[in-house]
Amino acid sequence: MITAYIYQHQQLKIVELSPEESIPEDTLWLDLFRPDDDERDWLARFSVEEVPDEEDINEIEASARFYQNSDGLHINSLFPQRVGQDVRGVNVSFNLRNSFLLTIREEDVGLIRLLRNYLRLGRIEVVTPQSLFLELFNLKVEYLSDLIEDVYTVLENVSEQVFESAELDDVFKMITLQEDSNGKIRLSLLDTQRSLRYMQKYYRRELSEDELKDMREMLSDIESLMPHSQFIFDKLNFLLDAAMGFSGLQQNKIIKIFSVAAVVFLPPTVIASSYGMNFKHMPELDWYVGYPMAIMMMLASAAGTYLFFRRKGWL
Repeated sequence: MITAYIYQHQQLKIVELSPEESIPEDTLWLDLFRPDDDERDWLARFSVEEVPDEEDINEIEASARFYQNSDGLHINSLFPQRVGQDVRGVNVSFNLRNSFLLTIREEDVGLIRLLRNYLRLGRIEVVTPQSLFLELFNLKVEYLSDLIEDVYTVLENVSEQVFESAELDDVFKMITLQEDSNGKIRLSLLDTQRSLRYMQKYYRRELSEDELKDMREMLSDIESLMPHSQFIFDKLNFLLDAAMGFSGLQQNKIIKIFSVAAVVFLPPTVIASSYGMNFKHMPELDWYVGYPMAIMMMLASAAGTYLFFRRKGWL
C-alpha cells in the first residue's frame, strides 16, 4: 500500500496511490506498507539506487543501517511495538530525500499510526521531511520512556508477589517476560541513539538550528533513560534470585516435613517389624495384652520422637 502525505497551503492531504500514478507534487511523506512487487517496481522508477527489500531492512550491520547514496540519507531504525504484554521490535526503513521522507515497512507500527493521526488532527505542524523524521523519533523516545515506566509498575507488583504467591510459576513467567521486554526497549534506545548520532554527524548541514536542538534534547533524553534500563536489569536479576531462593525454601519445607515424618514413624516401624517376624519362639505372641502393649509402644515412641523434635525447635 502506498500512502502520500501532501502538504499544500498549510493543510495536510492524505492520498492512497496506485502503481499507475506518479508521486504528487508537494509530497512531504511517502509511506510504503508491505509493498508488493508492482509497488517496488513503481518506487524503483523514482529511485537512482536499488530499493531495499525486507532482508536489507532487517540487517544489523551499521553499514547496512546507516548510509548515504544518490537517493539521500538512509536509516533503518528499530521501533518498539507492544503486542499484549510482550514488546516486539519492528524495523522501518527511512530515506530522507530533498523533497520528501520515504518510509518502507513490512509490519504495522503503532507510532506511525499515532503520527498520522496527529498530522490529520493538526496537533503537530511539520513542513520539511527532516522535521517529520525528528517528530517521529521524538514520539519514539517518549514511547520508550512510557514502556520503561510500565516495566517499573509491573516489577512493583511482582516484588509483592514473590513472597506472597504460593504458585511461583506466574511470577517466573512475568519476570522472564519483563526481562525480554526491557532488553528490546534497551536495544531500541541504542538503535535510536545511533540513528540520531549518525544523522547529527553526516546530515547536520541540512538541519536547522531548531532541528539540531531537538536532536540534542532527544539524545539527552536517551542518555537519561539508559540508567533506568540498567536498573531494571539489576532489579530483574534480584527478583529472579529472590523467587528462586523462596522456591528453594518452600521445597526445603516440604522435604523437611517428609524427613520428620519418616523419623517419627521409624520407631513404630521397628516395633511393628519386630513382632512381624516369623520365629517360632516369641514369648510376647502368647501374652493376652501383647497386642495392646505393642500398639501403646508404637504410639509412645512416635509421640516421644515428635516431642523431642519440638523441644529442639526443628518443627
